[in-house]
Amino acid sequence: MKPFYPIFSILFLGILMLAKPVIVKAQNSPEGIQWLTMEEALKRNAKKPKKFMIDVYTDWCGWCKVMDKETFSDPTIIAYVNANYYAVKFNAEQTGNINFNGKDYSFVVTDASRNRGYHALAAFLLNGKLSYPTVVFLDEQLNVIQPIPGFQKPPQLDIILKYFGGDHYKKTEYTTFQKTYVSPYGQ
Repeated sequence: MKPFYPIFSILFLGILMLAKPVIVKAQNSPEGIQWLTMEEALKRNAKKPKKFMIDVYTDWCGWCKVMDKETFSDPTIIAYVNANYYAVKFNAEQTGNINFNGKDYSFVVTDASRNRGYHALAAFLLNGKLSYPTVVFLDEQLNVIQPIPGFQKPPQLDIILKYFGGDHYKKTEYTTFQKTYVSPYGQ
């Protein structure tokens, strides 16, 4: 009886050769969403106006972490956001001052004994409803289009991104847009 090792080796090498293009393709895929600080996005917007997508989160928010892992890592979401928005990661509990649209916003202490509070810009962007995660959309002139609270799966965020990114919100009701939208997710 002959050993099967040569056949196994050839089969294994064949599988590796077939897998190589997939590995190369994965290495050439986008690194992810090109997240900016608010200050970086404002500087870029001054030179080249573009809509903003702001992920308002906190370090303790579990659903924020799930959204990072499942939604903001999706290749379709990454490609569309990077092409059409300035993407901002905004910690709603950060303490630094931010000048936004000519107004200074700072950290608001709510419990000094535990060093707890929120950033006033987060409260402004979320219309005073501090809920995480919330994705806030701004137009090119830094006007709030709409905050979208809660965890969004990739197909849900995709349609929202395209509704605002394609200026459909200016002329079409969201429910009407939903009915005619063809999702790349097949849903």
